[in-house]
Amino acid sequence: MRTGIKAKLTAAALFCAALLSAGTAQAAEVKIPADADNFYKSDKVEMRAVEFPNLYKMKVAGSLFTPKDAKEGAKLPAIIVGHPMGAVKEQSANLYATKMAEYGYAALAIDLSFWGGSEGQPRNAVLPDMYAEDFSAAVDYLGSLPFVDRNRIGAIGICGSGSFAISAAKIDPRIKAVATVSMYNMGNANRHGLKNALTLEQRKQIIEEAALQRWAEYEGGATRYTSGTVHELNENSTPIEREFYEYYRTPRGEFTPEGVDPMTTTHPTLSSNTKFMNFYPFEDIETISPRALLFITGDTAHSREFSEDAYKRAAEPKELVVVKGAGHVDLYDRVGLIPFGKLNEFFGKYLGK
Repeated sequence: MRTGIKAKLTAAALFCAALLSAGTAQAAEVKIPADADNFYKSDKVEMRAVEFPNLYKMKVAGSLFTPKDAKEGAKLPAIIVGHPMGAVKEQSANLYATKMAEYGYAALAIDLSFWGGSEGQPRNAVLPDMYAEDFSAAVDYLGSLPFVDRNRIGAIGICGSGSFAISAAKIDPRIKAVATVSMYNMGNANRHGLKNALTLEQRKQIIEEAALQRWAEYEGGATRYTSGTVHELNENSTPIEREFYEYYRTPRGEFTPEGVDPMTTTHPTLSSNTKFMNFYPFEDIETISPRALLFITGDTAHSREFSEDAYKRAAEPKELVVVKGAGHVDLYDRVGLIPFGKLNEFFGKYLGK
């Protein structure tokens, strides 16, 4: 099937406008923060590429990080790390997994289904239930490893994966503790936009356009894409567009998986993106208790509203950490701001070490 990222977007553009309507920014030279280290490598851990099936027999790809100084015969606590929505494991997730392995955990960064090295067609499809399933499939896999204690498995979800990890934990008690970082509630963000900027009529228009696109693609038309990260900045670029561009479209965090068109990276398919409209990850979040939840967000993050909403709804034990001086993307890779010590403290308490 032919694909075309340049296909005209009409109603879908309304979602982008609502999501990114935080004012405009002048185009200027992109500056990468000095402490940004997305592709961090450590001589204290070993990494190997792995793959395993999910419940529906689709291959999930991952990077498994383990501490080199682990004692022979030891049973390690383990952590699953999910990447931002539209990203792949090489973007943020591998960094977090590496850092947690340095603390003594077996840490597994995964590619969500339809993205990166994981299976699923069409590529870049949206299916939040399957994304949540990937976390449970990772529990299956980790629990089969002789050096992992299957009773001490937790999860970290970054950006959209925060909502997928919570969705998984609600129905999978094997996930003993969950931490989210710069979390997006992907359901609410698509239904309402940031700060409820998307009107009901605009939402209906988006749904209508996606439904018509299904017919077009069924009849052999080009695949269309929506949202994601812009490919260039101009004088009308919003601060949020700039924030994502500086990560995904520069050497700071750009990564194009093998066989993927760089013009489609980060962009979900238009016809599938409305699946998020039926995604309610925070409903019944209190049922995760007595398992613990940690929500980490930046004090200037445009996504802060989602972490605060989840924290309000969740039952104890729960904790909200607001990182001073951090925006949404800052917590993807800025090792000087990311509270890795707090993550170690949290999982050390609730998984044991």
